[in-house]
Amino acid sequence: MTSPAFVVFVFKINFDQDSCFSFSSFSNLHPHPPQKRNSPTMSKKPRFGQLVIGPPGSGKTTYCHEIALLIQHVFNRKVVIVNLDPANECLPYSPGIDVQELVSVEDVMEVEELGPNGAMVFAIEQLERDKDWLFSKISSFSDEHFFIFDCPGQIELYSHHQSFQHICEALIKEFDFRLATVQLIDSYYCSDPSTFISVVLASLSTMLRLGLPHTNVLSKVDLIQKMGKLDFDLSFYTEVASLEYLVDRLEGNPFGKKLAKLSKAICEVIDDFSLVSFVPISIMERETLYHLVKKIDKTIGYSLSDLEERKVRQTANLTPSEAEFDYSLLCNLQEKYITNSTNEDLDTL
Repeated sequence: MTSPAFVVFVFKINFDQDSCFSFSSFSNLHPHPPQKRNSPTMSKKPRFGQLVIGPPGSGKTTYCHEIALLIQHVFNRKVVIVNLDPANECLPYSPGIDVQELVSVEDVMEVEELGPNGAMVFAIEQLERDKDWLFSKISSFSDEHFFIFDCPGQIELYSHHQSFQHICEALIKEFDFRLATVQLIDSYYCSDPSTFISVVLASLSTMLRLGLPHTNVLSKVDLIQKMGKLDFDLSFYTEVASLEYLVDRLEGNPFGKKLAKLSKAICEVIDDFSLVSFVPISIMERETLYHLVKKIDKTIGYSLSDLEERKVRQTANLTPSEAEFDYSLLCNLQEKYITNSTNEDLDTL
């Protein structure tokens, strides 16, 4: 169980970007000289995409697969999945672009004699150095394609290391990308107060660090009750309001009780920013994915005409009222998957 103190410690670490890793031996494995690509001024339209991030096990790769199918078949768009995870070898989809053609964690570990985490950082730094390779791959697709970037799960790549941020900035500059960060958080974290506070703080840090339109997602809502009874309704965790009520739940935990003042201070910081909220989804509930795509499209300015909107609703078999995410959908998820009703009524808080 992750404690709030641990998270505070993590975010205060200063990562040394100019690490002592040597690129000399590894660069010989996959030499990629600069390749010619189209000038950004030749592009008639901006490109759109999602950067899918989140802790290991949060369901990023499954999400990328399912959301790509939905965007392709329901929203009628051309979709490219870009695997940016040098360690992800078991993919349920066929990536249009795969970073492992350039660099893989396994090769880095063997050649540079690094551990898994060090090899991951090394690989992302290698991608930043050889970003022309990525640019040339993206240039092979038209600006009509919607890009989904399946990113690594190591939080240090987004919280305090700069390479991934530089890659995003380069993509935006080169292709006029309109990117949205989609951060997946496993909904089982809701079952423990201290852990939920930690992941909310991590989400806030990532939002401020990357500086892109950002959507936080509670994944695997259909499995949330298997991890334990929730202290509050689902809406409490999606709206992330009045987190001080979670501090009261730490009294039963000796370690949490000891750090109650610190946890309260962290909650006050989160409430002061008032930036973090979550969208609940389940792969089993296609309607939740539909609403998520609509929400993300809005943040990046991807709009549909009225005729296109009607066609999408018809393909998704949704009425106009069902096509709008509202509190009733949240209540349906609560009723369907959270079988043990809570003793707390949020309306009285």
